[in-house]
Amino acid sequence: MILLGLGSNLTGGVYDSPQAVLMAALAQMADRGIHVEKLSPFYETEPVPKSDQPWFVNAVAAVTTDLAPRSLLKALHDIEENLGRSRRIRWEARIIDLDILAYDDKILPSEDAWSEKAEALLPDDIIIPHPRLHERLFVLKPLSDLAPMWRHPVFGDTVDCYIATIEAQGSPGAVRKIDAPNPEKR
Repeated sequence: MILLGLGSNLTGGVYDSPQAVLMAALAQMADRGIHVEKLSPFYETEPVPKSDQPWFVNAVAAVTTDLAPRSLLKALHDIEENLGRSRRIRWEARIIDLDILAYDDKILPSEDAWSEKAEALLPDDIIIPHPRLHERLFVLKPLSDLAPMWRHPVFGDTVDCYIATIEAQGSPGAVRKIDAPNPEKR
């Protein structure tokens, strides 16, 4: 199962809402051989770390593609650029954010190097599974709608286990379901 995280908290002039931005990203995926099999409902989420920027709209998509992980990441970065994203400051407001959360059960760059690379977070490194997906309710809640029993390939726990742990600790960032996207609008 290939899982992608989608997020937006800006509209960029062409789009009237972050939801419209996400739908535009999904349409561009289809043009690049990335086929959405399942899409979670959209969630409105507080920025993490907390800031005064607008709240995000997040979703998770289960996709199929013939693209290898690095080629998939390149395609996602191309879509971000086409929609107006420029990478400047970490955790800034952005029109679109597309992440590979998981690519089957792959651990990249390798099982031995995953933790080290996940800590360094260099922008051009490919790190799969996503290094913070198990810490972020804005990823876990929509992922739970698609695959609640999905297991993290490094740590082995399920999505619902991570959600329960985070909620027991007092969740960082509010997350609330806002709608189910209409695939017909893609």
